[in-house]
Amino acid sequence: MAGIELKKIGLNMLKSVSGEGVELQTLWREQPVVLFFLRRFGCQVCRWTAAEISKLEPDLKANGIALVGIGPEETGINEFSEGGFFKGDLYIDEKKQCYRDLGFKRYTALSLVPAALGKKVREVATKAKAQGIEGNFTGDLLQSGGILIVAKGGEQVLLHFVQDSPGDYLPLVDITKALNISANVQAGERPQCNDDVCTR
Repeated sequence: MAGIELKKIGLNMLKSVSGEGVELQTLWREQPVVLFFLRRFGCQVCRWTAAEISKLEPDLKANGIALVGIGPEETGINEFSEGGFFKGDLYIDEKKQCYRDLGFKRYTALSLVPAALGKKVREVATKAKAQGIEGNFTGDLLQSGGILIVAKGGEQVLLHFVQDSPGDYLPLVDITKALNISANVQAGERPQCNDDVCTR
């Protein structure tokens, strides 16, 4: 966490759903914030992870903590919003500057296939499918994501999680521990891998 310069990253511009330009630092100026960086709005695993994190929204709100989702492009945002996968505010990092600054890697066409067909992705895709969460292949398939949790006023990074595989996600308990809050939610169980399932 030592390598993250919040003052510098905080100047990066995001676009709100309404099209308004917003500096990233405004999101943590008045309260702590959980920033969930999606790979794609159409990504099945991202949608499942968004639904998981959203289970914390009532407890985050009760503790004065904001929940924010950020995507690397507009593609798929309307379908994502209409699907109700995420309970926080949504923004777009059109220049992908936050993604670069936070070390969220980009796959190459060659490295994506083995990563996308890996066991972790298949496990989450199985769970998502069981919950009726589908995905699609629209948009930038090569971007990875993660989570950044920042204390009020940008005083410190409480947690910085970088996906290694497209199927990586942060357990809800890790988020609540980083924020030093308790939450009364049941995390989705990680499913057993099914070789017949491939990722979307």
